[in-house]
Amino acid sequence: MRDATNDARWESLIRLLAPFSDQAMTTARRLCRSRADGDDLFSETVVRAHAKLTSLRDERKFRSWFYAVLLSVHRSRARRAFWRRCVPLADLVTAGRDPVGDDGRRGEEEHVRAKRASRALAALPAVQREAVVLHDIDGFSMAEIAAMQEVTVSAVKTRVARGRERLRAHYRRLGLSGPAAAPERAGAESVLASSSPLGRVSS
Repeated sequence: MRDATNDARWESLIRLLAPFSDQAMTTARRLCRSRADGDDLFSETVVRAHAKLTSLRDERKFRSWFYAVLLSVHRSRARRAFWRRCVPLADLVTAGRDPVGDDGRRGEEEHVRAKRASRALAALPAVQREAVVLHDIDGFSMAEIAAMQEVTVSAVKTRVARGRERLRAHYRRLGLSGPAAAPERAGAESVLASSSPLGRVSS
């Protein structure tokens, strides 16, 4: 016999998650080394959120609550260092995306940039990767991220700044100087070829 309470909790979770489920899945993919790992992270987060849903006291805060669960699961997975390093980098370009230009050269270049940015993000400590992805790519405010990461706004600003500097250093080590080493270039090479600039500063 099915558990009516469990079914009702799933229905509530699906209803609350529906308005931003695609964005949350994209964020999960950006936080991971591959699209498949991102999908696994999102699925694990949904299961964890279902189990913890009774702890949510205000449905109006569900979005930030869910992202907090996502970040918690992400860190748990990131701590499995050996496993994480052994996972091969998969193609991060959106499936079905056609190359741009007659010869597909531009599409290939975007593919290379996306893979390069994914490696750069993967090299960041988990909390810095979260802060950079959520702020510079997904557009969350510092205050929103502070609530998700359960730290102060000042701590988030520090994580974003340090993450950006590590990204600059990563590109410099690759011999990409000038615009390629600047945060704006890193934004152009963000996971899934995001067009959001990493250089944006907002609170």
